[in-house]
Amino acid sequence: MSEFSSGTTHIEAPIEQVSEILNDLANYPSWSSTIKKVEIEEGSGSAQPTKVTVKIEAGVLKDRATLLYDWSQAPGKISFSLEDADLLTEMSGSYLLKDNGDDTTDVTYQLKVGISMPVPEMMRKKQEESTISQMLAQLKSKAES
Repeated sequence: MSEFSSGTTHIEAPIEQVSEILNDLANYPSWSSTIKKVEIEEGSGSAQPTKVTVKIEAGVLKDRATLLYDWSQAPGKISFSLEDADLLTEMSGSYLLKDNGDDTTDVTYQLKVGISMPVPEMMRKKQEESTISQMLAQLKSKAES
C-alpha cells in the first residue's frame, strides 16, 4: 500500500475562513479545477456533508467518486475516504489546518489514490503531488481573495 503524498501552504486568512471554504463542499467546483461537480448525498442543510459524490478531472483521470467525510476533528482536520468509484480503488486524504495565531493558517493536504488500471507508481505519485499542489494553490487563492 502506498504512502500519502502531502503538501503544505501558508494562507493569509484566519482558520475560520479557511475552514468555512473547506466545509462548503457544494461550492468546490467554483474554485477547484479538479472537482467539476458535487452532489451532497447525506448531511445536507446546516450539517456538514458526510457523503458526497464528486466528478473528478485530475490530469488524464476522469472519474465519479462517492466520498465519506469525517468531521469529528474539525476544524483542525477534515478527512475523507472512498466509498465507491468507477476507476478509483482508493482515494483517501485529509486537510490539516493549523491556526498560526496571527490570522494566518497553514494547510497541509494529504492524499492517497489507487486506480484500477495498471499505472507505474512514479506516475501515480506524480499525479497525486500535482493534484495536491493545484488544490492548495486554488484554496489559497480563494481564501485570500
